[in-house]
Amino acid sequence: MILELLQKLDDVMYYPILIIVMAIAGLYFTIKTRFVQIRHLKDAFKLVMEKPQDKSQVSSFQALMVSTASRVGTGNIVGVSTAICLGGAGSIFWMWVMCIIGASSAFVESTLAQIYKQKEEDGNSYGGPAYYIEQALKAPWLSVVFCVCLIVTYAVGFNLLCSYNLQSTFETYSFYNKNITPYVVGVIITLLVGFCAMGGGKKIIKFTEILVPIMGVCYVLVSLIVIIFNIKNVPTMFITILEDAFDFKSILGGVAGSCLIYGVKRGLYSNEAGVGSAPNASASANVSHPVKQGLVQTVSVYIDTMLLCTATGLMCLSSGVKASEKVAGMPYVQNAISTVFGKFGPIFITGAMILFAITTLLGNLYYVENAVIYLNGKKRPSERFFKIFRLICVIIIFFGSIVSMDVAWAAADITMGFMTLINLPCCVALFKVVNLALKDYERQLKENKNPEFKGVDIGLDKNDICFWK
Repeated sequence: MILELLQKLDDVMYYPILIIVMAIAGLYFTIKTRFVQIRHLKDAFKLVMEKPQDKSQVSSFQALMVSTASRVGTGNIVGVSTAICLGGAGSIFWMWVMCIIGASSAFVESTLAQIYKQKEEDGNSYGGPAYYIEQALKAPWLSVVFCVCLIVTYAVGFNLLCSYNLQSTFETYSFYNKNITPYVVGVIITLLVGFCAMGGGKKIIKFTEILVPIMGVCYVLVSLIVIIFNIKNVPTMFITILEDAFDFKSILGGVAGSCLIYGVKRGLYSNEAGVGSAPNASASANVSHPVKQGLVQTVSVYIDTMLLCTATGLMCLSSGVKASEKVAGMPYVQNAISTVFGKFGPIFITGAMILFAITTLLGNLYYVENAVIYLNGKKRPSERFFKIFRLICVIIIFFGSIVSMDVAWAAADITMGFMTLINLPCCVALFKVVNLALKDYERQLKENKNPEFKGVDIGLDKNDICFWK
């Protein structure tokens, strides 16, 4: 009964509520900024490598890697596979659409996080949706609700799902025992994440900065090899994707289980554009203008969906392996990679899943800690408190390895949906500030300046901002 209730709530939340909110907000941002996520893409890639004057402060690249660590995870593999098997090949197309539209939402929320970020005593900064909701919209009660939703989403929903996805990777091996293996995997991943997490936020940043690029490149290269070996299937594959994506008779016949909804769900779960999570990392970056970090975050969305999700989808579809509900999740991906790499294929996927899971879980904890600081009156709790809190979070990871797939996905979808329904309307309400900041940035670019930001230049009240006075 609980599972049935969760699935019904999940279905209603995404169709019609979330899909309409996300589409309207994303299209509004895209049109009003004149496709900023495409016009300034070249500029965005350059800004990724821009270093702060003080090397002890968080760089754009480091903030990007923290947000990418949370975005890039088990959803890039299992989520895409599930979408294809349950929704159809057209899910890939709708993921692409959500990525392009969502990149504008990522730009807006991350720029807002930079504008309204707070300054620490050592010169570093922090912030996120809770801060721009309170300072700009004067709604601290809504900031509290958002932080509670974020903690439930990332400490519970996403951690349960990530842990489940990882243990499901081992189902293909002969030693897998459904009564024992999930518990063993749960204990191991809990201990690994617990060991890394006890180092705190700074160590999480350093860890993800190194691991995320390496694992991403390796995964894409292996996917490309599979696609090249099955090159004869590629033309048919793209025809199938487009035909399925625009089969509106089938979509309207069963909207909740269609490729459109699965593409939206899994695309949102994977790239998190508009959810309100990435701004927590964006606010920590030391940049000379808020728009710079807004542009950098669009790169993270593209890396996640256009690169990694696409790699999984095209690898699976080009392999010729039949997609069905029976192989939804890890089996479909493992069967696809085995067509080229044989027994080594599932082993590589297992390794990738372990790395993806660890970085995702660590990125999740970074966001959760930011929310806890806000709820504690914007003051960092004692290290003793955080150690106890992290311990609770990693224990939740263990339980994720023993829940069912349907419960794990429904819990993650619903909690993430509540965050998005709070964050996106707030971003729409505050869009005027972002648009003025964008115009200020573009004006300085035309004057061949390295854009620098002052709140007064776009009419901000100095009492509403902390960092840019």
